[in-house]
Amino acid sequence: MTLSTRTRPRLAGALGLGVAAALLAACGQSGDAAAEPSATTEETAAPAATEVATAKPRLALTYDGGIQVLDAGTLEVVSDIELEGFNRLNPAGDERHVLVSTTGGFQVLDAGTWTEPHGDHTHSFTSDPVLTDVLWPAEKPGHAVRHEGRTALFDDGTGQVTVVDSDALADPDAATRDYTTPSAHHGVAVELTDGTLVVSEGDEDARTGVRVLDADNTEIAAIDTCPGVHGEAVAADEAVVIGCEDGAVIWAGGALTKVTAPDAYGRIGNQAGSEASPYVLGDYKSDPDAELERPTRVSLIDTRDASIRLVDLPSSYTFRSLARGDAGEALVLGTDGALHVIDPESGAVVRSVPVIDAWEEPEEWQEPRPAITVLDGSAYITDPATRSVHAVDVETGEVWLSAELDVTPNEIAGVSGAVAEHGTHAHEDEDEHAHEDEHAHEDEHAHAHDEATTEG
Repeated sequence: MTLSTRTRPRLAGALGLGVAAALLAACGQSGDAAAEPSATTEETAAPAATEVATAKPRLALTYDGGIQVLDAGTLEVVSDIELEGFNRLNPAGDERHVLVSTTGGFQVLDAGTWTEPHGDHTHSFTSDPVLTDVLWPAEKPGHAVRHEGRTALFDDGTGQVTVVDSDALADPDAATRDYTTPSAHHGVAVELTDGTLVVSEGDEDARTGVRVLDADNTEIAAIDTCPGVHGEAVAADEAVVIGCEDGAVIWAGGALTKVTAPDAYGRIGNQAGSEASPYVLGDYKSDPDAELERPTRVSLIDTRDASIRLVDLPSSYTFRSLARGDAGEALVLGTDGALHVIDPESGAVVRSVPVIDAWEEPEEWQEPRPAITVLDGSAYITDPATRSVHAVDVETGEVWLSAELDVTPNEIAGVSGAVAEHGTHAHEDEDEHAHEDEHAHEDEHAHAHDEATTEG
């Protein structure tokens, strides 16, 4: 595995924040000059931590002008953080932090909930949420993909891929694995537990395929028959699915396999995977001439035999409508206001739960629309039209809590506050001295690409 000084987080403001469990330190020195802090920094006191009886899940949601953090158990607002611009959210992978794609890169939001192992038991804590000053630089911060304790950040502006231990993203001195694609493009990358890196291939004009690298960033497989590459998902046994405009590509068993859509144009651009299931849920669009297609079918890709099944739904949906339940259920939030629960093995819609009023996808993909995230067995669904959020028990279909907000929600992400569970990675077995080496959002307009290239 390559550890380098090319990528290094910097402080987004004048002060570094020390945080309790993640021990966020003052800004590190050295590294690329472009990534150096722009001001002298000093360490400040961490927010006061309060021990609680059990892990406290929290939700983060964006609105025009900021981010609100909610208690997932009560839906009460814990904190309201001002942040201008069109900001996007991705859980960091450590069940405490959230990555905010914003001006200049991926900024680390401490949701203020975490659990520390202590022998044969654990201790859980909460604190005030804080938008930390740690910023992983990116000209155009795009996808942030977490998998088994590693998080891969993709810079659409440079093609730079930065992979970091998920629980070290709030540490300015964290070691990184770095790779730069041959050409910059709106891309995606995911690292697997053996150090394999699956990364998209393309340039500013087209995205054409998938490349697979070993732990030393040496190419071991490639495919160039995946037009319009977009999105990723990991299924059981670390099978990776990447979407194409005519199906998908699967990396499994040490080989790349093309999955051909039943239509000449069958775009799968957004996917949701589950380690509990060999199936990947994807969207499905079949009209290449539509200015804004409102699909009523989703795709289910079986990573074991590279087959695809299309499922008809009673309504359309959007790229923020896809999720997975804890047991691998395929979840789709429809424009009819219902949460549709699909058995991925049979393709049957086993339950449709009315949650919100019917709605229509807006013309601009950045405009608020209902969104879904799943946390600890509950699907949390936002409704911009009524400024509300709802909690649904995935197993029973009960809408067990609803709350009104004082902002119009857009994106949503959650953290459990528990100890993150993940497997062992190849890099953890390397020479310990390798980790001693020095290593290393756009503004609100930069993500305003068309839906076909940037959604999801």
